[in-house]
Amino acid sequence: MTMQIADSVSLPASDAKAHAAAARDNLRTEPRAVRIVIIALAVIFLTVFVVLPLVVVFAQALSRGILAYFAALAEPEALAAIKLTLIVAAISVGLNLVFGLVAAWAIAKFDFPGKTFLITLIDLPFSVSPVISGLVFVLLFGAQGYFGTWLRDHDIQILFAVPGIALATTFVTFPFVARALIPLMQEQGTQEEEAAISLGASGLQTFFRVTLPNIKWGVLYGVLLCNARAMGEFGAVSVVSGHIRGETNTMPLLVEILYDEYQFVAAFAIASLLAMLALITLIAKTVLERHLDEGQDAGDH
Repeated sequence: MTMQIADSVSLPASDAKAHAAAARDNLRTEPRAVRIVIIALAVIFLTVFVVLPLVVVFAQALSRGILAYFAALAEPEALAAIKLTLIVAAISVGLNLVFGLVAAWAIAKFDFPGKTFLITLIDLPFSVSPVISGLVFVLLFGAQGYFGTWLRDHDIQILFAVPGIALATTFVTFPFVARALIPLMQEQGTQEEEAAISLGASGLQTFFRVTLPNIKWGVLYGVLLCNARAMGEFGAVSVVSGHIRGETNTMPLLVEILYDEYQFVAAFAIASLLAMLALITLIAKTVLERHLDEGQDAGDH
């Protein structure tokens, strides 16, 4: 028995992983037929609820030919919606990147009163309906809101303009970067930062030369998810945008308007752009998850 334990301890990492995989396989006692049924059900579910809707979107967008598809995307209203969506996404991702880095740094590296409450606040947009978050901004910045009079007296437009749309989108998306970084930074600990500081590095030097290289894949992962969510946001933006055609309609809002007006080719053409964004996000997410897993494995060794 002692020799077996010693041999298992001295196994190379690759052999240890092989033994762990074999142990997991031994636990799978389901009959082959049951496993086939479970896998088939999963594939059917994904096909019906994921693959088929995407195929329908692209089929409808191209139903009148490729020229009609690009003509719909070249409409001034469509170009304005695409431009506004990109601007709002850039603003919200930039703000959330700064917030996510600061929040993750504070939560992972320091202990302070209210830490648990801060984590709860970060998760708040996950549990609050986007429509409610949009209404909150209406209560704050609307004509009858808390700051409405002051904004009107100083000729500052928040609602029914880019600032309101960007604020609502930022609120809905701000958990993504922070939530991608907090567990990663907690797992890495503070040893490397403390070593850098002990060698005379400043706080900024420690962050840019030690912390940031260690979390770069996590940052990209959070930014990716935040950007995808920002471009696809509908509820909060719908409340604060005012639906001004050619000015405050993002791509999701324009899809609804065009569909309600029976402009199906144009509606599905815009929707196909959002679908392509989703597919690109899925591929990039898979690649980044692989890099994150490799980084964690390297850290374990």
